[in-house]
Amino acid sequence: MTDDLDLALGYCDACHSGSPRVTDEEIARFHPQVPDWEIVTVDDVPRLVRTFRFKGWKPGVAFVAQLAALADETDHHPRITLDWGYVTVEWWTHAIGGLHKNDFIMAAKVDRL
Repeated sequence: MTDDLDLALGYCDACHSGSPRVTDEEIARFHPQVPDWEIVTVDDVPRLVRTFRFKGWKPGVAFVAQLAALADETDHHPRITLDWGYVTVEWWTHAIGGLHKNDFIMAAKVDRL
């Protein structure tokens, strides 16, 4: 994967049901690199969530297209909510029912879009 210095330069590892969730110590190291992302628990599953604001519909759609291409490139896909003026992105790893380092890597990559 990547060292902890720059998550946005990292690569996603393939995850399976036995892949490790991030530890509290890893969250303490990774979260400062994506400070605009909240850790939110939904149905007992922690997720990274961020809402991006746009002036209108088309800029949000263009952002979603870039995000979709990035997700396909890395084979790690978020939940995306698109509405007029905003896009909400949620990262978590379904296979482990929680957060993996991949989720932090993808959040950092999205911040650079």
